[in-house]
Amino acid sequence: MISRAAFVRVLPFAIYMAFIAVADALSRFGLSAEALRWLYPVKIVAVSIVLVAFWKQYQELVSVRVQWRSLLLSISAGLLVLWLWIALNADWMVVGKSAGFDPRDDGQINWLLVGIRLFGGAVVVPVMEELFWRSFLARWIVAQDFEKLAPAAINCKSFIVSVILFGIEHNLWLAGMVAGGIYSLLYMRTQKLWVPILAHAVTNGGLGIWILVTGQWTYW
Repeated sequence: MISRAAFVRVLPFAIYMAFIAVADALSRFGLSAEALRWLYPVKIVAVSIVLVAFWKQYQELVSVRVQWRSLLLSISAGLLVLWLWIALNADWMVVGKSAGFDPRDDGQINWLLVGIRLFGGAVVVPVMEELFWRSFLARWIVAQDFEKLAPAAINCKSFIVSVILFGIEHNLWLAGMVAGGIYSLLYMRTQKLWVPILAHAVTNGGLGIWILVTGQWTYW
């Protein structure tokens, strides 16, 4: 039986993935990509509600003490992952084809959609994913009573499995694995979950800005 500590970390991620499955099913039934864009705000609101409802149970995030060295490390790692995410795009590094997220209406950018997408990518997703991949899964593979396991005690098997799974969650699978590896090392080294969350936020936020500047909507 799944513990409550596991449940509150798995549920936000499960809701997020369920919305992706729903969007895929609706597209197969002929719903346009333009219409499906509005499923994203619903998804972000749903995940946000769950995160807020369970916030006090995320002990590693209830009381965060920011240290400048960890802060600089997190930002630097996030920028490195951003650069690698854009660079690691050769054909063999990509699986499938991303539909992306095009926020334009008749050639004009819908800034409401852009704002929601940036908020979701830079704020909600990093918290949701790091709670699942790092706080829960990477430790749970080692010990089912994972809350008692120090991040530094994550072993090689757990590191590799969680990084591979994180990578194949994304169509840029190699970039995903590299990102997962870097975020995991940050967690293990600093033993603070906010460090990979901030790095993840820097990556996603920076990627969103790059997408807006270049118009590379498939990266969204």
